[in-house]
Amino acid sequence: MCTSTHGELLNLQSERRNSFMADKCKYIFVTGGVTSSLGKGIISASLAKLLQARGYRVTIQKLDPYINVDPGTLNPYEHGECYVTEDGAETDLDLGHYERFLNTPTSQANNVTTGRIYQEVINRERRGDYLGKTVQVIPHITDEIQECIKKLGNTGGFDFVITEIGGTVGDIESLPYVEAVRQLRLELENRAMVIHLTLIPYLEAAGELKTKPTQHSVKMLQSLGVQPDVIVARTSHELGESIKKKIAQFCNVRKKAVIQSIDASTIYEVPLMMKEEQLDEVVLNKFDLEDNIKPDLDSWISFLNKIKYPKSRVTVGLIGKYVELKDAYKSILEAFIHAGAYNECKVKVELIHSESVSKGSLSEHLSHLDGILVAPGFGERGIEGKIETVKFARENNIPFFGICLGMQCASIEFARNVLGLEDAHTTEIEEKSKEPVIYLMEDQKTVTEKGGTMRLGTYACAVKKDTLAASIYSSDNITERHRHRFEFNNTYLNEFEKNGMIASGKNPESGLVEIIEIPKHPWFVGTQFHPEYKSTVDNPHPLFVSFIGAALKKHNF
Repeated sequence: MCTSTHGELLNLQSERRNSFMADKCKYIFVTGGVTSSLGKGIISASLAKLLQARGYRVTIQKLDPYINVDPGTLNPYEHGECYVTEDGAETDLDLGHYERFLNTPTSQANNVTTGRIYQEVINRERRGDYLGKTVQVIPHITDEIQECIKKLGNTGGFDFVITEIGGTVGDIESLPYVEAVRQLRLELENRAMVIHLTLIPYLEAAGELKTKPTQHSVKMLQSLGVQPDVIVARTSHELGESIKKKIAQFCNVRKKAVIQSIDASTIYEVPLMMKEEQLDEVVLNKFDLEDNIKPDLDSWISFLNKIKYPKSRVTVGLIGKYVELKDAYKSILEAFIHAGAYNECKVKVELIHSESVSKGSLSEHLSHLDGILVAPGFGERGIEGKIETVKFARENNIPFFGICLGMQCASIEFARNVLGLEDAHTTEIEEKSKEPVIYLMEDQKTVTEKGGTMRLGTYACAVKKDTLAASIYSSDNITERHRHRFEFNNTYLNEFEKNGMIASGKNPESGLVEIIEIPKHPWFVGTQFHPEYKSTVDNPHPLFVSFIGAALKKHNF
């Protein structure tokens, strides 16, 4: 509970702002050891949430050690979801966690890759900026890394910049980042600290936790010149005071700075667990900052209680071609959680491979569902299964939500089965389609390079009055994030609208169809944009909220 009044909190924030303007931004670096996928992004976001709940301005940055310039050209099986920011950056999925926890937008500056670092340095060398000097990892690459880190703190007006370093300490590709951190700590002195996330495995045969992997991981970090200030120990079992003391002694940190991160039933529990472990207090003490105001987490706790104790349940099918890897649809799955909490219901998501859906198996896969979402994606694989899914949802009055390619599949299905255009397709799949109801955007026709060349980021959408979309958004003008090359062919729009599918949202400049819906259907909406990117704990996306509300209504009918 917050022990201060709203006015006192605002005054304290103002005082802190003036103080930080003098002392400058604080930098927190989060590294990982022993194994990948321990949850550095969730720990970073949880700490950021606790600091934000105390009145500080916080942002989080991800440094990715791969040589791709960004994850935009990576297969989802390789890297999971590609998250898109307001300014059109294709980024790591961890930025989605940052936004969902903090309810503040990120940007291109929040995700840096080795590819971007080297590209910038090489461009400078080609321009002659280095005046003929030999370009090396140290100092040129590490200097560029430091510049990317400090840029947020210098220009963003933040009190804290938390920088998560991807990969695992000891990886060859991570070495320049660790070296940059070492140099920055010397430069920033008391304005920087390091949190090291590591694994404490439990050996079933021995019946005990083992700290040796953590000790070796910390020694590896120390050998690179970096001493962690805090160790966050990921574990499946309670550590106990003796284990914490042992870690502290062998890793040269205070016992209070050994933080337990035990497995949680949901990532949204982690901020409260870190609060109980006093991670935020340890951080503030490290920077000699007062912690006399407690984090205001009332709304977060309320959200978590709605997740844990739902009043009802619905089952929604997510039809896509990457369902073997849940991270490929991370933002959609999280948006379902947000919308479920808003509707006070548990959303059970069935991940259904679109290649497994055919005319003969539709009823088996889909008839029991309270709602159906056809997911975004690229390419031919599984697209006919998606189109058949749309037809089943439309004809059986099941609430339907299509996103990006899902919206395009809905348009193709309607053209084929309602307008009678049997050859209707997208030119992405059938380049010489006789009925190209979906086709390549005009400004994409001269594009040859794949990376960063799609229609990306935030664009405006004018919402048509007296439509389902208008009632959902309660606004005539909205903005949403995009990631696509193909669009609805407006040549067919009049025919579509005469037969019952309308364009309820368009881009005011280009006329591009952004939202389609079928007014006579209980709930049938397709969007060219990606609403899942903007759904957060504090602001569940209204389309997902309405969709789950419709699914709940069907379930209770």
